[in-house]
Amino acid sequence: MLTRQWKGFLAGLVCLMTGLVSAEPWIVFEGAQGPGKGKHIVFVTGDEEYRSEESMPMLAKILATQHGFKCTVLFAINKENGQIDPTTVDNIPGLEALDTADLMVMFLRFRELPDDQMKRILDYTNSGKPIVGLRTSTHAFNYAKRKDSPYAKYSYQDKTFEGGYGRQVFGETWINHYGVHQQESTRGLIAPGMETHPIVKGVQDIWGPSDVYELTTLAGDCKPLILGQVLAGMNSTDKPNPDKKLVPVAWTKSYTGTAGKAARVFATTMGHGDDFKNEGFRRLMVNACYWAMGLEDKIPVQSKADIVGEYSPNKIGGGGHKKGLLPADMKR
Repeated sequence: MLTRQWKGFLAGLVCLMTGLVSAEPWIVFEGAQGPGKGKHIVFVTGDEEYRSEESMPMLAKILATQHGFKCTVLFAINKENGQIDPTTVDNIPGLEALDTADLMVMFLRFRELPDDQMKRILDYTNSGKPIVGLRTSTHAFNYAKRKDSPYAKYSYQDKTFEGGYGRQVFGETWINHYGVHQQESTRGLIAPGMETHPIVKGVQDIWGPSDVYELTTLAGDCKPLILGQVLAGMNSTDKPNPDKKLVPVAWTKSYTGTAGKAARVFATTMGHGDDFKNEGFRRLMVNACYWAMGLEDKIPVQSKADIVGEYSPNKIGGGGHKKGLLPADMKR
């Protein structure tokens, strides 16, 4: 016969296991009071290089606790163990959250999602609702195995739907590194004539270890906001590389999908995990979310952009994500 202690232990174990099994594979930060109260932002993450699985929850915390937005963060999830696994390119559960989203923030790289998941992203994209994209979202999708998918044309190298999702929605696809990867960092400078744009309000001293991405010609009605100055080193005090011109690293755009309604779009090719240690870049991203949702009149002289809790992302690089984490772990 089991003792009382053993019964208690087993009951606790069952509760723990049930909690793990039933835990949702995403996280939600309910908005506090603020201008964003009543608005819902959905972060769609899945990149195996730049630690979006850490930076986007941190940005979501800022927007929820300091600005009042409800924020849902979705992750690439390993189908066998339920852990966050950016190397799983074909599974982002919870995309039905986009049905109630007022803004989608995308940080994806080379995903090959099943049709039912991809449909939810495209339904949102075509709805006319706003979109914010970071870094590798210029090459968010790559249907290398399932080329017969109806969504294969959104692959970054597609020729018929030129440049795929990245170029059509954000204005550019993957071209190349312009600054030398992990050797030359980026200083962000406000583009001439854009000093009064709401997104750059109160934004100063943008710097990050991300290298400047090479661009061709930005598609559609893109308007550069931030120009990337290539620094000849990985410190903010390094001098500019005199042989490299300024290249846009953040811009606005519109995208009109099948619903016939133009959506506001903000894109940036910055987004290295350590870029978010820079207050200027965090404030830029906060302001961009406000602007995308048409809330530019709510942007204060200097938006709050303080890191909530601890933020110590792993180093960038494929497969370098923190192992063994469940989505719930990212709420801490």
